[in-house]
Amino acid sequence: MVVAMQYRWDFIVDGVMSVFWTVTALIPLYLVFQERPVIAGWRYGEALVVVGWFTLLDAVLKGAINPSLTTVIEHIRSGTLDFVLLKPADAQFLVSTARFAPWRALGFVAAGAVFAYAFRELGEGPSPGALATSAAMLAAGVTVLYSLWIIVVAVAFRAVRIDNLRYLFEAIFDAARWPASVFKGVVSFLFTFIIPLALMTTYPAEALLGRLSPERFVGSLVGAAVFAILARVIWLRSIATYTSASS
Repeated sequence: MVVAMQYRWDFIVDGVMSVFWTVTALIPLYLVFQERPVIAGWRYGEALVVVGWFTLLDAVLKGAINPSLTTVIEHIRSGTLDFVLLKPADAQFLVSTARFAPWRALGFVAAGAVFAYAFRELGEGPSPGALATSAAMLAAGVTVLYSLWIIVVAVAFRAVRIDNLRYLFEAIFDAARWPASVFKGVVSFLFTFIIPLALMTTYPAEALLGRLSPERFVGSLVGAAVFAILARVIWLRSIATYTSASS
């Protein structure tokens, strides 16, 4: 945080760019809905809520998850992860909080602006119950996003250079700006169960709109717990492999 704030100009420029990319992301959505008022059961204002959640999670990914876990890859490449493992604290916690990009916090402001725009288009705001449900869905979405990145980083213990895999994940995550129902067939299955983009943005949007079914709500919480456990198991096994290789 201190290091980043020392470069005040970079802080401002990166923050402005975050807002700029949020605005440009709305253009395709706007153009599509100019042709059809309802797409896959979503109106323009409702789809904007999905974009708001995407913007929020993108800020979390690029501001907290990505910088910290990229540091892990650097440690693995340079062979300095041992210094982290020797510390009297949980290694996963240490690497997950190693580095942050504070200028990405403006992404939260951008997300708030998108939400405000969305509900202005809809003509009404979310209910207290919808806010509470969407808060739980936010926790579930962040958990899944973090768990997926832990799994991606774990690949670095086997294949040190995973840049292409990281870029692929980021490209796939970009699809989360669209409601899940616009995808069909195999892609729909993939984005619901394998890489659950629906859980990260579409279901939270439905929660904020007050139309998320109890089954999806409970299923999302259970799914997030499963991903967290899976990521933890994979991380521990990867650490054990790394330790054996360095001993």
